Amino acid sequence: MKKRGLKESMLAVIIFVIAASIIYIGILNTLECAREEQMHFLQKALKRSAIQCYAIEGMYPPDVKYLEDHYGLVIDHKRYIVHYEVFASNIMPDMTVFEKAGGE
Repeated sequence: MKKRGLKESMLAVIIFVIAASIIYIGILNTLECAREEQMHFLQKALKRSAIQCYAIEGMYPPDVKYLEDHYGLVIDHKRYIVHYEVFASNIMPDMTVFEKAGGE
């Protein structure tokens, strides 16, 4: 009788650990998708702001700070690195967003 109770307890613990592991993995996947989506959204906002600047002023902005100051672009600099390289004021700059390692 005691052996049966021990087996049932062990089975309950195993089931609980498996269920908790599945939930944990699901949460990690959700967080990863959210991070990727935020980075993609920032990339789109950066491009949209640069195009808006070009449409209004007839030139692409000289740097990201200009977009932040004049076009309301908000960047979490603790979390993201923005590569912004200008070739000429009438050519779309090269814009890339990177997530910093440990930037959370």
